[in-house]
Amino acid sequence: MGEAVKFLGFPTIEFFKTTELIMEQNGIQDDSWFEEEIDVDLKWSFALNRVLHKGTSEYQDIALLDTKRFGKVLVIDGKMQSAETVFIMGGGEGSAAREALRHRSINKVVMCDIDKEVVDFCRKHLTANHEAFRNTKLNLVINDAKAELERREEKFDIIVGDLADPVEGGPCYQLYTKSFYQNILKPKLNAKGVFVTQAGPAGVFSHKEVFSSIYNTIKQVFKYARAYTAHVPSFADTWGWVIASDEPLGIDAKKMDKKIADRISGELLYLNGASFVSSTILNKTVAKTLKNESHVYTEDNARFIHGQGVAYRI
Repeated sequence: MGEAVKFLGFPTIEFFKTTELIMEQNGIQDDSWFEEEIDVDLKWSFALNRVLHKGTSEYQDIALLDTKRFGKVLVIDGKMQSAETVFIMGGGEGSAAREALRHRSINKVVMCDIDKEVVDFCRKHLTANHEAFRNTKLNLVINDAKAELERREEKFDIIVGDLADPVEGGPCYQLYTKSFYQNILKPKLNAKGVFVTQAGPAGVFSHKEVFSSIYNTIKQVFKYARAYTAHVPSFADTWGWVIASDEPLGIDAKKMDKKIADRISGELLYLNGASFVSSTILNKTVAKTLKNESHVYTEDNARFIHGQGVAYRI
């Protein structure tokens, strides 16, 4: 039937493809909850104000929830998602574009997401990103990111992977492979360009699922690669990212603070130089795994996090 993602109230109603919007069935109640299955033996849940939108596109199950603790949350296939030229792979909810457009030096952001339905309902419901979607510097493209990069002749200063997690049957796992990074993505970066991608859960118990493999795969393609992590409360885990380039990655807290002051419009709520530097310091267990990881991510030898995409369930 699919991953056991449930909205809990009275009665409990599971969220699968055939489920109607729960608040229409169940009423807007103070006792409605969202439950996510993190692993076969681990779930967590949080209280909802209401479900803003729920549906299934050609590619994935999607829902937009108004939660009591975290505000508006985008859920894709049961999982919560939140230079001068930038290409964003995925990012349909608009948050990555919103933050990129805060950089005064940026004159063009291309955001390419495969799922028009996700983009459309986020444009409608995520009010925090309305301004970003209206920004004239944003070029919104509905297409497969691989196909879009292949067809474009231009190169970019930054390419961002704000993709859905690699789940079996999902639309994105091919965009974590060595062949994609090497043959399609890297040739679209300028000489000093930077690639950064979300790389899945990076906690003590979860970092071997995909994080270490994605890091090792990117290391095979770029001269310099750096992994970093941060705790994401709404994901119930530490999360990982990888930044890479063929130019040395200078990470200096004071220089970063100066660049933030010079280039960013408005006040950042989380990031400063010291916090970013600290995020690159991994705990002993994770650091050891990344050092010893030998798996290279390919289409024929992929790793997946717990969960299933729409294609797997059909």
